Amino acid sequence: MAKVFDAAEVAKHNTRESCWVVLYGKVYDVTDFLSSHPGGAKIILKLAGKDATEEYDPIHPPGILEDELKPEQCIGTVDAATLPKEEPPLQDNKPSQGPPPMENLLNLDEIEEVATKQVNKKAWAYYWSASDDKFSKQFNNEVYRSILLRPRVFRDCERCDLTSTVLGHKLGMPIYVAPAAMARLGHPDGEAGIAEACRGFGAMQIISNNASMTPEQIVKDASPDQVFGWQLYAQIDRKKSEAMLARINKLNAIKFIVLTLDAPVPGKREDDERNSMEGAAAPVPSGIKEAEKSDTPDVSQASGGVGRSLFAGTDPTLTWRETLPWLAKHTDLPIVLKGLQTHEDAYLASLHTPQVKGIILSNHGGRALDSAPPAVHTLLEIRKYCPEVFDKLEVYVDGGIRRGTDIVKALCLGAKAVGIGRAALWGLGAGGVDGVRRTLQILSDESKTCMRLLGVETVDGLGPEYINTRMAEQQIFDGPSRLDSLRRDFRAKL
Repeated sequence: MAKVFDAAEVAKHNTRESCWVVLYGKVYDVTDFLSSHPGGAKIILKLAGKDATEEYDPIHPPGILEDELKPEQCIGTVDAATLPKEEPPLQDNKPSQGPPPMENLLNLDEIEEVATKQVNKKAWAYYWSASDDKFSKQFNNEVYRSILLRPRVFRDCERCDLTSTVLGHKLGMPIYVAPAAMARLGHPDGEAGIAEACRGFGAMQIISNNASMTPEQIVKDASPDQVFGWQLYAQIDRKKSEAMLARINKLNAIKFIVLTLDAPVPGKREDDERNSMEGAAAPVPSGIKEAEKSDTPDVSQASGGVGRSLFAGTDPTLTWRETLPWLAKHTDLPIVLKGLQTHEDAYLASLHTPQVKGIILSNHGGRALDSAPPAVHTLLEIRKYCPEVFDKLEVYVDGGIRRGTDIVKALCLGAKAVGIGRAALWGLGAGGVDGVRRTLQILSDESKTCMRLLGVETVDGLGPEYINTRMAEQQIFDGPSRLDSLRRDFRAKL
């Protein structure tokens, strides 16, 4: 029979030498796990001797405990009656009343505003944060304002059809949910809720490598024609990535693999880091090394917030020559490369067909390298230096999408589909599945209105003749393309 512990007894085990935590009513001795925890020991030590369920549950998919801990590390259960009943902190900005009806929200800014009042500070900081001065995050949105539309008249605009295809799969709209992590941090519906909303619109969803639910849970109720991609962060321990790929290969709903390249190391997301530092002045449990008791935080050892902890174990050494052949050994699914930010890399990707079927132009939502170019600039670079890429690969974009006009402009420039990341998370935070539905509905309606006013009936009918990009073109790269040398180098390595 499992031993039942009093919460006061558990609380005594709050040091590196003896570290216990309570999860889902069970008591775990994680002392030996501290040094191998992917997010670092400090994250666990903050919760040592306490019930960590509320912190743990929204971030970790089911099954992680069983994978990471030995059975004998579960040493008993806790008497629930002895656990302290803590009031939520005042700074945790949850309102006393629920959100307004989703149909009353008219645009994505209003949805984000409502979500900000619903989610806790940890979720807000992780979702909202971006690198350094947030220039790329802001410019991702602003660049679309610099592109003007060129409406045509005397055209029948009664009908508008948003249907499209991605990798041969039909979609109800050219809008997809980008791989946004930790959805349950903002709402219990999580990534499965996003999938449910996408199902009703025929929208595609790329599931984050750091999803807070398992891929099996997320696609469980998918319709037969629903399209998913799976995002992969290749791990230093390749066996972990290979095991995950083996699972993904068995899920028919997942049609392709998205290898993420724009964040080989985490960016400096100060809002997320600042939130993680709250409470740092609290008494340090006995047994912590003297160097860690300093009043001045050791930045080199800081947990860095949710974002940085998710990057633990990610391999920063990926290369064209080694990574793609490795991937080919472990999946036959089409490969989409995410995070290309120059025409040179887009061109190199086009040389790796047929394994590589598509590319996502992205600067990681401004969360990796600040002042990296927005996807629009990379689209314009490709059109200028190597337009043949559009014939060899499907090109998708994400970052900064706030309006249907943004989506239409990207499609006019040659994008096959347009992704939203934060917008889906804010929709989820605002109203769960209904909030994501409302987000997609707004973008769908705005895109149709834009196309009708341009005089275009179908997505395939959109093209560069419907936009004026002169202002944006002044800011794109204007140096030598070096494509000839890239081609020679590629052939020399064959």
